[in-house]
Amino acid sequence: MNISKISGSFMTDRPKRTDALLMDPNRYRILIDAVIDYAIYMLDTEGYVVSWNSGAEHIKGYVPDDVIGRHLSIFFTPEERAAGVPDRMLRTAGTVGRCEGEGWRIKRDGSRFWALSVIDAVRNDNGDVIGFAKVTRDITQRYLTEQRLAESERRFRMMIESVADHAIYMMDIQGRVSTWNGGAERILGYAEDEIVGRNFASFYSTEAASLQEPTVAMEAAARLGKFESEGWRIRKDGSKFWANTILDAIYDEHNALIGYVNIIRDITEKIEAQRTLELAREELFQAQKMEALGQLTGGVAHDFNNLLTIILTSAELAQRHIVDHARVERVLGNICKAVRHGEMLTKHLLAFSRKQSLRPELLRIEVCLESVANNLLSSLRGNIRIVKEIASDLWPVEVDPNQLQLAILNICLNARDAMPNGGTIVLRARNHRIQQKQKDLNAGNYVEVSIVDDGIGIPVEMRDRVFEPFFTTKEVGKGTGLGLSQAYGFAKQSGGSMNFSSVEGQGTIMSILLPAAKNLAEEEVNQRQRVLVVEDNSTIAELAVEMLTDAGYHVNSCGTAQDALNLLKLEEIDILVSDIVIPGSMNGLELAEEVTRRWPNLSIVLATGYAASMTMAKAANFCLLMKPYDSEGLIAAIEQSLAVRRRDRQVRL
Repeated sequence: MNISKISGSFMTDRPKRTDALLMDPNRYRILIDAVIDYAIYMLDTEGYVVSWNSGAEHIKGYVPDDVIGRHLSIFFTPEERAAGVPDRMLRTAGTVGRCEGEGWRIKRDGSRFWALSVIDAVRNDNGDVIGFAKVTRDITQRYLTEQRLAESERRFRMMIESVADHAIYMMDIQGRVSTWNGGAERILGYAEDEIVGRNFASFYSTEAASLQEPTVAMEAAARLGKFESEGWRIRKDGSKFWANTILDAIYDEHNALIGYVNIIRDITEKIEAQRTLELAREELFQAQKMEALGQLTGGVAHDFNNLLTIILTSAELAQRHIVDHARVERVLGNICKAVRHGEMLTKHLLAFSRKQSLRPELLRIEVCLESVANNLLSSLRGNIRIVKEIASDLWPVEVDPNQLQLAILNICLNARDAMPNGGTIVLRARNHRIQQKQKDLNAGNYVEVSIVDDGIGIPVEMRDRVFEPFFTTKEVGKGTGLGLSQAYGFAKQSGGSMNFSSVEGQGTIMSILLPAAKNLAEEEVNQRQRVLVVEDNSTIAELAVEMLTDAGYHVNSCGTAQDALNLLKLEEIDILVSDIVIPGSMNGLELAEEVTRRWPNLSIVLATGYAASMTMAKAANFCLLMKPYDSEGLIAAIEQSLAVRRRDRQVRL
């Protein structure tokens, strides 16, 4: 096929076809019938249909035979027919030449659609109306969308208008107010017609406006999208209120700034309430401080008056009976006791103020607790027993041993007095690692000494004052109120702290935290940093490595017993953590037995999720870690295995 010939023939024939189309008397009908998105038809002067295009058939559902000769009003709703709308539109078009409108129209099947329609008068050469041209377009979807949008805007405006405790208004990019809600009128005092068009800088004080605060706020909101601030704002009547302000930038679909939304809340009452509360707290603090000082002064005066009375009367008796050596010796002995009591009173006060002279020594807490327990036996009633719960791997501490013993004795004697009907005092000690800095303690290694009783507990209203000097719940003459304050002061001066927990009717736990001796505690940590994890599940292995790394250990991992033995030959490992069920010729229990034989000082933890494996591990005396486990359980198992290793080493020595 010769394309060039066909193309040439087409180009040659095109003028002929164009002329034929232009000369066709039906060319306009052909054009109108080709339009299917518009109903285009003719009406006579009375409004009866005389022509009908395919678009009209498509939109309204009538075929030409059904509609030609019928009146225009059949397309209107009954309500509009009753109101004479069709005839009025025809009269308007005949008079003015054109009538345009929108409304509901009826299709042949009775359904409705929203129509945009235009009626144009058709005139002859003399200008007389000989009919009408009617064009109708179905814009239902656009109409419904506009209605939904209008309804949404109406509801949004109603919502904004109903907000009474927030001023919400819009501004243009120059800061001029363009909308105004009821809350804005209530808070700022302006009616809508008084403020729309004015700049929002009207709400700022003269000083704030001179500092360009409104401009700064708009620039920050434009840059960041949002700007929040607090400060004084001015109402219409000139009064001031403390405002929380949020300024949001508004952007169009092209990300161009078109304005701002400003939301203002009056928080004057809240600020005043906060200030009142702070003032009340300050007054309460001052009152409590003065009460504590008064109690301290009264306690010191009371005790020193007793001491002075003893010294004075003893000195007078000594003067009177100077020849009676035995009697003088007794009264001089009373003077010495009073002086020693005064010395102890002074030491307690110095301990609380953390200004006593300490003589720290490197010591083992367990030795101190044994000594305290022996000393307590003579001070306790027969219905009170002592129980010791002392960990075997305690870190040493560097503190004044005498002050430590005195602190523990003071707490134990308080515990004794809290159990009038007898009970149990537990002396407990354990290592305690603080990972992050706390309110009164730095991160580090500590030894925690706790004295636990099952006595009457401490009333809630008295718990804030238990460490105050001379504060006591005991009867007059039954205690000085200096025991716990001495213990607290000693702990703080030693670089540690003291805390307690108590439940009325169930007992109290008093705990002293003392920093571990750095060189030995760090040595222990370093010894615990080399861990080998044997786990064939790669996800569990990764998690175990992450948990142990976070806890400060150096961690390696592998998936089989043979890989573990190869690593142990090459690297120094302190702790083996192995799953019992691992692939290969040797399971985890067999690996543990082989490691024990070849590296007897290495600590071993066996992990398992099976009861049978648990029995095997217990029989082999290995530390067991049950699956699933978390970070706390994993580290606790490692610490337990290290304690077992130390105990076994001591037995061998």
